[in-house]
Amino acid sequence: MDPDSSNRPRTNTSLWRLGILIWPFATGAVAINLFLLGLMWQAVGLPAITPVAALLWSLPLGIPATWASARWARSMIREAES
Repeated sequence: MDPDSSNRPRTNTSLWRLGILIWPFATGAVAINLFLLGLMWQAVGLPAITPVAALLWSLPLGIPATWASARWARSMIREAES
């Protein structure tokens, strides 16, 4: 058994914890991007997305964004530790 194994965080647990911390920020970024995309759609004649609709759509779409952000942050933490 490795003597340092107790000090090393488990990858799934640390990714979940990091994801929980990042989720509000990633979901907010998705909501802002959806709203701005809706504003750009007006240039081609489509209706704009309301802020409430952008927030509602960002709840499910924020999960993959959170997962990607947590993986990126975890890789940066590992790089900094080594």
